[in-house]
Amino acid sequence: MTDTTTVFDQHARNYDALRRRLVPGFDRFYGAALQALALTSRPIARVLDLGAGTGLLAGMVATAHPEAEVVLLDGAAGMLDEARERLGDRASYVVADLGDPLPDGPWDAVISALAIHHLDEDGKRALFARVCGALAPGGMFVNAEQVLGPTPALDAVYLARHREEALALEASEEEWAAALERMSHDRCSTVADQLAWLAEAGFTDVDCPWRENRFAVLAARRPS
Repeated sequence: MTDTTTVFDQHARNYDALRRRLVPGFDRFYGAALQALALTSRPIARVLDLGAGTGLLAGMVATAHPEAEVVLLDGAAGMLDEARERLGDRASYVVADLGDPLPDGPWDAVISALAIHHLDEDGKRALFARVCGALAPGGMFVNAEQVLGPTPALDAVYLARHREEALALEASEEEWAAALERMSHDRCSTVADQLAWLAEAGFTDVDCPWRENRFAVLAARRPS
């Protein structure tokens, strides 16, 4: 078990409530991820959620696409236990790390929320290539992510805004300090870099349809 997985196992029970306080624009962020799925050129029958956590995004996708098979993958078994309470038999669950081989495709959509930033640059590029290979032609990859600002100066401004907005959402100073400690282990990348890596991996129609400070939704389609 990696250090990151251990941390998320420890916070599984209160993770959803904490995310509401620490993700400014929570509804806009997740809503934009759902909208990005509509860019697909094929029906959504099979969906894989990478780093699914407690199933927040997967649950929204399952509601929007009630006939779709939904599979949640996460390295933290405790997080998937919480996801089971949310989704039950509506979904399937796989305990695996983002560096492991993906479950057998093809998938019509691969989604992720606030997980892939734990990988370094090489890890992200390798995962993007595996996702492209696992998607059916025309399938969508949607990554709702925490990102670096395009320059260090802008990133500092965006981080300060994040703190102000989190405290306005009634996150405590202690919760913000703990979030900063967790974020110190993150390996966030800029939007521009990730869009380039997605194109390099073989995706087409690569875009960032939504962004607000250090949160962004990245979308890419496998060529038909």
